[in-house]
Amino acid sequence: MKKRLRSGYTTGACAAAASKAAALLLFSGASPKTVEIPFPDDSRVQFSIVQSQLTGSDKHAAMACVIKDAGDDPDVTNGARIEASVRYGKLKASGDESLVLHGGKGVGRVTKRGLAISVGNPAINPVPQKMIRAAVTEALEETDQDHDLCLEITLSIPDGEELAIKTLNHRLGIVGGLSVLGTTGIVRPVSADAWTATIATSMDVAKEAGLADIILSTGRTSEKVVQELLDLPEEALVMMGDFLHFSLVEAAKHRFTTIHLAAMWAKVMKCGMQIPQTHVRNGALEVEAALTFLEGLGCSRELIQALQGSNTAREIYGRLQDLGEEQVIMKVCEAAADYARDVSGLDVTVYLVDATRTVVAKTSAGV
Repeated sequence: MKKRLRSGYTTGACAAAASKAAALLLFSGASPKTVEIPFPDDSRVQFSIVQSQLTGSDKHAAMACVIKDAGDDPDVTNGARIEASVRYGKLKASGDESLVLHGGKGVGRVTKRGLAISVGNPAINPVPQKMIRAAVTEALEETDQDHDLCLEITLSIPDGEELAIKTLNHRLGIVGGLSVLGTTGIVRPVSADAWTATIATSMDVAKEAGLADIILSTGRTSEKVVQELLDLPEEALVMMGDFLHFSLVEAAKHRFTTIHLAAMWAKVMKCGMQIPQTHVRNGALEVEAALTFLEGLGCSRELIQALQGSNTAREIYGRLQDLGEEQVIMKVCEAAADYARDVSGLDVTVYLVDATRTVVAKTSAGV
């Protein structure tokens, strides 16, 4: 029986819990072991507080820490310390926000337009901001504090800058650390949501940069090779992974002019076969189906027989190369380009990259 994967909690939810714990300590002087906070769907979740203490010589600030549990999702932030510091502040003028959020160590800062947060601000997304304010407001209510009290809340992720190297944050214009993310508070294991959100955000950034061309790639190798060839700005790079159809539709929504689709053989072949999501779980390339596809491209019966017995797409490619069938390889690339054009309605060029890190085939541009 297949094990059911366990869900976890977003960085934003952990930040909200840490913020409430710090506020409760500041107001009451008691260190909470657990706190319960509201989620966007009106549910409530309890978090363990691993550390909390009053800080500053005047004891007018407090900090608390939550260890992020991302469940069974392969999240680089799983196990990270999410810290919040809450201190008394002063309202600058009538009507100013009474709960002011800051980004501390390990929380990135936005440097490019196109994100949900304006340039120059800490990368704390709108839903986490709401969750943090709601959690701290509960702390005010639970301790009978004045709601007009001005508080400054600083979020920190001590290892955030190191962890951010493993993400695409730098490409999106988030520097110096991680984003505080989340739209529901819940991390669904091996979810497509994070990938598709990053794809859409990458395109937002490219559009705001005034770009008409983007490079859609299935992996870092193909992306790097085509980027070196075209020398487009970093903002043009969109790592689509296995989300082919989604990315093509999203590119159309963003009204780009040209897509440069960079991929290795197995992904190009799946694109030509019109498999919308190219991960092996969702778009398993059965050799017989691949041979039927090649036959439909006009391959001779003799060639199909020569390819029989191949175990993988890579083996099919190797046999085609050994047989000198570069024309067939190009036909597959052209079929991939045709599918991408049909879905996106945009000018598409397909670049086939091989293990030697070179472009071995390139289709003509066209809509």
